[in-house]
Amino acid sequence: MSKESGHTDHIPGTCIFTGQRSQQGLKLNRFAYSLHEAPNREAFKADPEAYMDQHGLSAWEKQKINDRDWKALVEEGGGSIYMLLKIGAVTGDGLTALGAQQRGETQEEFMNSRNVKLRQNK
Repeated sequence: MSKESGHTDHIPGTCIFTGQRSQQGLKLNRFAYSLHEAPNREAFKADPEAYMDQHGLSAWEKQKINDRDWKALVEEGGGSIYMLLKIGAVTGDGLTALGAQQRGETQEEFMNSRNVKLRQNK
Protein backbone atom coordinates (compact mmCIF):
# COMPACT_ATOMS: atom_id res chain seq x y z
CA MET A 1 0.00 0.00 0.00
CA SER A 2 1.24 3.44 -0.85
CA LYS A 3 1.69 5.42 2.37
CA GLU A 4 1.20 8.65 0.48
CA SER A 5 -2.02 7.86 -1.36
CA GLY A 6 -3.49 4.86 0.43
CA HIS A 7 -3.87 3.09 -2.93
CA THR A 8 -3.33 -0.64 -3.02
CA ASP A 9 -3.79 -1.19 -6.76
CA HIS A 10 -0.42 0.05 -8.00
CA ILE A 11 2.39 -2.01 -9.44
CA PRO A 12 5.22 -2.59 -6.94
CA GLY A 13 8.27 -0.50 -7.80
CA THR A 14 6.26 2.20 -9.57
CA CYS A 15 5.79 5.77 -8.52
CA ILE A 16 2.23 7.08 -8.38
CA PHE A 17 1.88 10.70 -9.46
CA THR A 18 -0.36 12.13 -6.75
CA GLY A 19 -1.49 15.61 -5.85
CA GLN A 20 1.26 15.75 -3.25
CA ARG A 21 3.90 14.88 -5.84
CA SER A 22 2.38 17.41 -8.20
CA GLN A 23 2.80 20.14 -5.58
CA GLN A 24 6.34 18.99 -4.89
CA GLY A 25 7.29 19.24 -8.56
CA LEU A 26 5.27 22.33 -9.44
CA LYS A 27 8.23 24.52 -10.50
CA LEU A 28 9.89 21.64 -12.31
CA ASN A 29 6.74 20.76 -14.23
CA ARG A 30 5.98 24.40 -15.08
CA PHE A 31 9.55 24.77 -16.34
CA ALA A 32 9.15 21.66 -18.49
CA TYR A 33 5.78 22.80 -19.82
CA SER A 34 7.26 26.15 -20.84
CA LEU A 35 9.35 24.27 -23.40
CA HIS A 36 6.31 23.71 -25.61
CA GLU A 37 7.00 27.18 -27.06
CA ALA A 38 9.82 27.44 -29.59
CA PRO A 39 11.38 30.66 -28.18
CA ASN A 40 11.61 29.00 -24.76
CA ARG A 41 13.29 25.92 -26.21
CA GLU A 42 15.83 28.17 -27.91
CA ALA A 43 16.44 30.10 -24.68
CA PHE A 44 17.00 26.85 -22.78
CA LYS A 45 19.40 25.53 -25.42
CA ALA A 46 21.31 28.84 -25.47
CA ASP A 47 21.79 29.08 -21.69
CA PRO A 48 20.32 26.19 -19.70
CA GLU A 49 21.44 27.51 -16.30
CA ALA A 50 19.94 30.95 -16.83
CA TYR A 51 16.69 29.50 -18.13
CA MET A 52 16.39 27.10 -15.19
CA ASP A 53 17.19 29.96 -12.78
CA GLN A 54 14.49 32.05 -14.42
CA HIS A 55 12.01 29.32 -13.46
CA GLY A 56 13.23 29.11 -9.87
CA LEU A 57 14.52 25.56 -10.00
CA SER A 58 16.49 24.32 -7.03
CA ALA A 59 20.15 23.34 -7.29
CA TRP A 60 19.06 19.69 -6.93
CA GLU A 61 16.54 19.98 -9.79
CA LYS A 62 19.07 21.70 -12.04
CA GLN A 63 21.70 19.05 -11.30
CA LYS A 64 19.30 16.20 -12.05
CA ILE A 65 18.27 17.86 -15.33
CA ASN A 66 21.94 18.38 -16.26
CA ASP A 67 22.65 14.75 -15.34
CA ARG A 68 19.59 13.59 -17.31
CA ASP A 69 18.49 11.73 -14.17
CA TRP A 70 14.85 11.38 -15.20
CA LYS A 71 14.17 8.63 -12.69
CA ALA A 72 15.19 10.80 -9.73
CA LEU A 73 13.15 13.71 -11.08
CA VAL A 74 10.07 11.46 -11.12
CA GLU A 75 10.65 9.54 -7.89
CA GLU A 76 12.16 12.25 -5.71
CA GLY A 77 11.38 15.52 -7.47
CA GLY A 78 7.69 15.24 -8.25
CA GLY A 79 8.28 15.39 -11.98
CA SER A 80 5.50 14.28 -14.30
CA ILE A 81 6.89 11.92 -16.91
CA TYR A 82 4.76 13.73 -19.49
CA MET A 83 6.39 17.05 -18.62
CA LEU A 84 9.88 15.53 -18.44
CA LEU A 85 9.41 14.32 -22.01
CA LYS A 86 9.31 17.99 -23.01
CA ILE A 87 12.77 18.49 -21.50
CA GLY A 88 13.97 15.29 -23.14
CA ALA A 89 12.75 16.48 -26.51
CA VAL A 90 14.98 19.55 -26.19
CA THR A 91 18.01 17.69 -24.86
CA GLY A 92 17.74 14.85 -27.38
CA ASP A 93 16.58 12.27 -24.84
CA GLY A 94 13.40 10.81 -26.25
CA LEU A 95 10.78 8.53 -24.81
CA THR A 96 12.93 5.43 -25.18
CA ALA A 97 15.82 7.00 -23.24
CA LEU A 98 13.50 7.93 -20.39
CA GLY A 99 11.82 4.51 -20.45
CA ALA A 100 15.15 2.70 -20.41
CA GLN A 101 16.33 4.69 -17.41
CA GLN A 102 13.10 3.97 -15.55
CA ARG A 103 13.77 0.25 -16.04
CA GLY A 104 17.50 0.43 -15.28
CA GLU A 105 18.44 -0.62 -18.81
CA THR A 106 20.45 0.75 -21.67
CA GLN A 107 18.43 2.17 -24.52
CA GLU A 108 19.38 -0.82 -26.64
CA GLU A 109 18.23 -3.29 -23.96
CA PHE A 110 14.99 -1.38 -23.58
CA MET A 111 14.30 -1.40 -27.31
CA ASN A 112 15.18 -5.09 -27.60
CA SER A 113 12.53 -5.81 -25.01
CA ARG A 114 10.07 -3.98 -27.28
CA ASN A 115 10.95 -6.04 -30.36
CA VAL A 116 11.34 -2.93 -32.52
CA LYS A 117 14.33 -1.20 -34.07
CA LEU A 118 15.88 1.78 -32.27
CA ARG A 119 15.50 5.10 -34.06
CA GLN A 120 17.76 7.97 -33.06
CA ASN A 121 16.32 11.41 -32.29
CA LYS A 122 17.21 13.99 -34.91
